[in-house]
Amino acid sequence: MGEIYTKSLEYILDSVDKSLRSVSDLDLEKASKTIIKSNQVFIYGAGRSGLVGRTFAMRLMQIGFTAFFIGETITPAVKEEDCAIFISKTGETQTAIQAARIIYERVGADIIVITASPESTLAKYADEMVTLDIVKTDKDGTLAPLGTIFENSAMIFLDAFIAELMEEIGESEEAMKTRHPILI
Repeated sequence: MGEIYTKSLEYILDSVDKSLRSVSDLDLEKASKTIIKSNQVFIYGAGRSGLVGRTFAMRLMQIGFTAFFIGETITPAVKEEDCAIFISKTGETQTAIQAARIIYERVGADIIVITASPESTLAKYADEMVTLDIVKTDKDGTLAPLGTIFENSAMIFLDAFIAELMEEIGESEEAMKTRHPILI
């Protein structure tokens, strides 16, 4: 194996582990309760955070929630009894801020923000927030460029969060299979 690959792998795994272990149990519990009480769940993220959000929306659907990704052509309007989840490392992505502001000011739905920047503009709109503690180092540019640590942390966090939600609502993998698009 290549030396850079090995260094990158070790750096990413160590950084993601530290980030995930920083998540507050209370924040996890509050986010879980918000999702469970919601009529529909809307997810938004831009770029790679958007890809992470799409996978989370799919898993939410597979465990029985009505979930949508904001910006798709078939996504309905967010309503007051819904919740919207925003994934943004910096919390300064303008499209996320704009959508959160509209939901906050005009709709009144609950907003959950998953971020590495709890003091960001986006975080100001959060009813609940999950902070992934990302420590930027000089190694990021070569071993984990352009937000890799946050995106990987968010993906793993949300996959583990699905397991938590499954437990809380009594969902099983067998039931999930009936909602899987390929019906495995």
